[in-house]
Amino acid sequence: MTSPISSIGATPTPAAAGGGDGGLRKAAEAFEAVILRQLMASMRQAKLGDDILGSSATDNFREMADARTADSLAAMRQFGIADMVERQFRGQLGGHAGRIGGGVQ
Repeated sequence: MTSPISSIGATPTPAAAGGGDGGLRKAAEAFEAVILRQLMASMRQAKLGDDILGSSATDNFREMADARTADSLAAMRQFGIADMVERQFRGQLGGHAGRIGGGVQ
């Protein structure tokens, strides 16, 4: 069976590999990816000059490449955004993390 593109290169953590609240971890990583996509889009808007080869196709390709890069960066968990979000929600869930985490998608 093939794996989704977003999981290639990411090392599975114990919770994501079948732990009780892997859904919370995945949601936190997805949130971090959204933040990183917005950051990259803002950086792309800060142009110093005109792109002589620019077109809507090039822009679409760059957006897709940026989205893939953001997903990969979020999976590596180097920025800490996903860890903070996960920690915050884990504290709010308290003892309910085992019951709720696996079924949320």
